[in-house]
Amino acid sequence: MHPRLTPSCDRRQFLRVGGAMAASSLLGHGAWGAPQAKPNVLFVMTDQQHFDTIAAAGCGYVRTPAFDRLVQGGTRFALSYTANPLCSPARSAMLTGRPTCETGVYVNDLAIRRDMPNLGQWLGREADYECVYAGKWHLPMGHTTSIPGFRVLSTGETGYGNFGDGLTSRACTAYLRNRSKDKPFFLVASFMQPHDICEWLCLNAHKMDRLPYPELRDQLPPLPANFGFDPKEPAPISGRRKGNEGVSNDWSEEQWRFYIWSYYRHIEMVDAEIGRVLDALETNGYGNDTLIVFTADHGEGLGHHQTVRKNNLYDAAAHVPLVFSLPGEIGAGKLDTGRVVSGMDITPTICDYAGVAAPPKVRGFSLRGALAGGTAPGGEFCVSEVQANLGRMVRTPEYKLITYMDDPNSQLFDMRHDPGETRNLIDDPAQADTVRSLRGLLSDWEKRLDVAPNVPNRTYWRG
Repeated sequence: MHPRLTPSCDRRQFLRVGGAMAASSLLGHGAWGAPQAKPNVLFVMTDQQHFDTIAAAGCGYVRTPAFDRLVQGGTRFALSYTANPLCSPARSAMLTGRPTCETGVYVNDLAIRRDMPNLGQWLGREADYECVYAGKWHLPMGHTTSIPGFRVLSTGETGYGNFGDGLTSRACTAYLRNRSKDKPFFLVASFMQPHDICEWLCLNAHKMDRLPYPELRDQLPPLPANFGFDPKEPAPISGRRKGNEGVSNDWSEEQWRFYIWSYYRHIEMVDAEIGRVLDALETNGYGNDTLIVFTADHGEGLGHHQTVRKNNLYDAAAHVPLVFSLPGEIGAGKLDTGRVVSGMDITPTICDYAGVAAPPKVRGFSLRGALAGGTAPGGEFCVSEVQANLGRMVRTPEYKLITYMDDPNSQLFDMRHDPGETRNLIDDPAQADTVRSLRGLLSDWEKRLDVAPNVPNRTYWRG
């Protein structure tokens, strides 16, 4: 599950900014062969999905036939990270190719800054796509009939995935059955699950004297190997842990395991709805000419480091699944273990396949070259930010540095040998050069940011 990666620490490779220029030079009608008709695009997004939750990718605690189809039919990225492990910020980055401090969506329920197009606006205007949206939006409203650049098929109706996701899948299947086919489509299918685990946590927060369903005892997954946590964490991380349901209510090991078991059931619920959309894609003749992109906005604590939910920079919250498929162009059943990719790479990649340049100033890179089995710019590192941009993470194939504004405690993890992030090496003299290099990467990245006017402390990280 955790591949050993080849070290690559040349700082000169790491200036991952100005991606628009790189992406626009790799348009499908130039770099990868003869001109082709624009593919349809289906963008499937789940909410709060832990990276290791797909049976075909190695998770033994779930049945996920739809996710398995995506993994087996496409290329999956092992080192895929959200731009921000919180709902609205992450979505703003995926739909613009820009970091959340630039989109202005630094916390939930904010709108993307008005001078920055979202992917629907861009593809509709620049590539003449029919852009439609079903499900959760959350930029700013979770469920709305008005989304810039899109025709809204379904709002998802409620904030609960166990009800709204069925409406989302049925709206998508109806659209695929009845559309005119005059234009290629860009369809966003945005599901709420497994986000309902938040409601489960609220309902089951109290300490249980016994398992409510004793017959499940033999089915409960084990605690994660990294259930422990770093005593020298930054205060925002340790503070959130103290307030979560499991720690504050002194859960037993069995109750923690019951929570993990329950989370996997939420995964299976959304898998069923995604399966309906994939079936409709095939049944209505779009299976061979549709680029499918699947990812999640962020992950879920799932007991790693005794965390639940999101909004921290440990892998449980920040590491997300990412799969691309397109028959004849993208290899099936492949796993990319070498590139570090970000939610910001989704917009330039889709634009590349659509045959248009990415919007101005995107910070991500098109992955089309890598998906074709060749090379592509970027991939050496990514940056994620969290909690009103008070914390940032730099991730390379080998290491992860986590640092928070004005907090004396930072974290360095050797992700090749400690993928569970159990040994903080920040004070190890042997890692001084690594820490200096990663801090340099972050500083270089920050100096080029066009920080949105509404972002608090917007000048702090710029020096």
